[in-house]
Amino acid sequence: MSVPADEPAEEPPADLPAVAPQLRALRRRAGTTLEAAARAAGLSPAHLSRLETGQRQPSLPMLLALARVYSTTVSELLGETVADRDAVVRAAAMEPTGAGGWTYWQAGAPGRGMQALRVHVPYGAQGDIVRVHPGEEWLYVLTGRLRLRLGDTAHLLGPGDSAHFDSLTPHRLAAADQGGTELLFVHTLLQSPTAALCLGPGTGGTP
Repeated sequence: MSVPADEPAEEPPADLPAVAPQLRALRRRAGTTLEAAARAAGLSPAHLSRLETGQRQPSLPMLLALARVYSTTVSELLGETVADRDAVVRAAAMEPTGAGGWTYWQAGAPGRGMQALRVHVPYGAQGDIVRVHPGEEWLYVLTGRLRLRLGDTAHLLGPGDSAHFDSLTPHRLAAADQGGTELLFVHTLLQSPTAALCLGPGTGGTP
């Protein structure tokens, strides 16, 4: 399992949820140590400690990894609460959230077997992060072009193109155009404390 290098310190955006206290509370609720949680999420204990104290802001892949470790959802990690699991999510209720340079909107109710997001991937953000984790992913390009690497194969997707793949295949996403790309993104939530997301620099050439 690759462990991501520490990222430069970021100032928490004023309009985003306070993630740090929630991360700490969920780890304590799970009854796990900092070292064990960090190992399961593919992070160093020092990096997880910085996330819990607000010295670092987690990227979206880190949030997904920690959600699996704590058997919860990204929404709960961000401190978002939903009164019930309504089948309909109105556009006005989709509040933007930032993580690792990406912006995403919850497009489905929490607590389901899948999580649906609308994601904006800016040019140059997280393009070297390789993701490997149990489950499946489906994405659909709305605007811009997306570079998708699946294993050793590179793909360039345009508006209207989609991809559906096993998440155990090493994969990475990057916007191909300066204006970024916008996606519909669905992934399965395998809420097992042993499930982990492996992160690390990509190998080989840029897709």
